[in-house]
Amino acid sequence: MNTQENSNPPRMSRRSFLKFGTAGVVAATLGIELGADQVAAVAARRQSGVLRVAWGGAPATLDPLYASADTEISFLNAVYDYLIDTDTQSELVPRLATGWTVSDDGLTYTLQLAEGVKFHDGSDLTVDDVIWTFDRLRSDGPTADLYANVESVAAGEGLSVVFTLKTTNPDFLYNLTDNHAVILKAGAENIGDEFNGTGPFVLQEYESDRALLAANPDYWGGAPGVETLEFIYFDSVDGAVNALRGGVVDVVLRVDNATFLGLTGDDAFNAMEILTSGHDLVRLRADRAPGDDERVRQAFRLATDRQAIFERTQFGFGAVGRDSPFSPVFARYYSEDTPLPGRDPEAARALLAEAGYPDGLEMTLYVPNLADRVALAQALAAQWEEAGIRITIEPQEEAVYYAESGWLEVDLAITPWGPRPVPQVFLDLYLKSDAVWNEAHWSDDEIDELIALAGSTLDDEERTRAYHDIQRIMIERGPIIIPYFFASFGVLADYVSGIEVHPFVGRTNFHAATV
Repeated sequence: MNTQENSNPPRMSRRSFLKFGTAGVVAATLGIELGADQVAAVAARRQSGVLRVAWGGAPATLDPLYASADTEISFLNAVYDYLIDTDTQSELVPRLATGWTVSDDGLTYTLQLAEGVKFHDGSDLTVDDVIWTFDRLRSDGPTADLYANVESVAAGEGLSVVFTLKTTNPDFLYNLTDNHAVILKAGAENIGDEFNGTGPFVLQEYESDRALLAANPDYWGGAPGVETLEFIYFDSVDGAVNALRGGVVDVVLRVDNATFLGLTGDDAFNAMEILTSGHDLVRLRADRAPGDDERVRQAFRLATDRQAIFERTQFGFGAVGRDSPFSPVFARYYSEDTPLPGRDPEAARALLAEAGYPDGLEMTLYVPNLADRVALAQALAAQWEEAGIRITIEPQEEAVYYAESGWLEVDLAITPWGPRPVPQVFLDLYLKSDAVWNEAHWSDDEIDELIALAGSTLDDEERTRAYHDIQRIMIERGPIIIPYFFASFGVLADYVSGIEVHPFVGRTNFHAATV
């Protein structure tokens, strides 16, 4: 959900050092041009069908139940398969499940599995593997709540699996695309250390700074377009980008806005961006003073210029926010019917005085110690000061910010939220009264009713009306400000094709990539 940034040089193993050569390592570290030998080495790599993907940061866990970072999900996505995928527009795409039907009452989902699918050990994919995988997902870890509404997972006719729900959920198929839900072999042991998947690539070697994967020639979806896929893990995004500039790697995913802007004009690269639903949530705690007063919440809104913040911190990439988690990518449900109030610091001062704060407010703004989030905090502090809201910025290391429940307890904070394929996930996670991460501590009966309705109705028109009402209420009296929705980035060498950057970059597929 969050990015890691530092200025350390890229980490390389002795094996990588010998493979790239001294000049190659210097190029990766400093961003200088390669010599003739290194240029020849890059050309040879391209001819042999090797695709090297650089990441800033290495996986911490590769157990699908607990994996979350882009680097972890990308590894799993290459080795395993999901039942259903999502594309760059967050639309459902068949994967192991070639098709599905839903019962008239919306409680039974029958998925037909692809035939001829084999695990890397040569064994056949069976319905029992799917059942075993989802029993594991339902019983423990961060997915237990996600699948708590599943009454049973059972074998259907032929090669099909049947999910029966306790209550209707119009987003259930999207739940099956969850990042954790790769299909494992029934009874798998040493999960996270041994990798027997059905995916397009087979793990050959794994070290702390690299993963080497070979194309699965018998992949049920067709042989991959490259013979070898290599993930190289650097200590920083800067190191990964310098390796791309030096010709040591072919692809970099998940870069910051300023770096991406610097690469967009270089003809040697194909710089790809995609709008997401990911956002930075600025929230005021609403269950105690001063945020329990609707006038105070509206004063913060009046003191904020979202367009200026978007241009200053996002360099125009992404989209301006409207103080609810409905990104323009959710085109079916996104609404601009309710206008945002224009910035008016004087009106904000008057509301604060009316609420009992004639001298304004002094508050501490807590924020993860990441450059782009600190920049957002600084922009907000400058704008809010004109309205009499004086802010002390308190940057914290991510481990400290998220420790225990510290981030949930403070009065004013900025929390990064990664993209999700449907808006209901955000509502269930942080907006309804009993949400596990309701960091604003906001409880609104009307909002709760609308969230429950939208999360259960099978009438899409009714759901759309509920979502539009939620957006209206958030602008009128909500405790959060969402100044923008950010973009995801990928930068590819000009000789790489067949890759489309996914909104959650870890779900970017390399199966069709060619060099």
